[in-house]
Amino acid sequence: MRHHDKNKKLGRVKRVRVALLRSLARSLVLQERITTTTAKAKALRPFVERLISTSKRNTVQSRRSVLATLGDTQDAVKKLHDTIAPRYASRAGGYTRITRLGRVGKRMIESARIELVN
Repeated sequence: MRHHDKNKKLGRVKRVRVALLRSLARSLVLQERITTTTAKAKALRPFVERLISTSKRNTVQSRRSVLATLGDTQDAVKKLHDTIAPRYASRAGGYTRITRLGRVGKRMIESARIELVN
């Protein structure tokens, strides 16, 4: 039974899954819109929303916390704190939008675009 286990495994072991989410989160922060599979977009949404909520505090501790979560990427942390977090200062959540794009490619995988809401 999967009691208290909300995380989708995405067919990966934990360290690979965390690396995947970090990479997708970095790309989303830097580009503000990425295209991926629907399952990955759904797993990425709470991960990124927590980072933005933490960044809204704009303290040294929040910068270090986000840096530890994203890995060693100063440019993503800087953009998250200086550009993205002030944009959502009055918003209490719901910073991302997932748009389904349908089935794409040879394998016909359900594709989606995840983007930051303006």
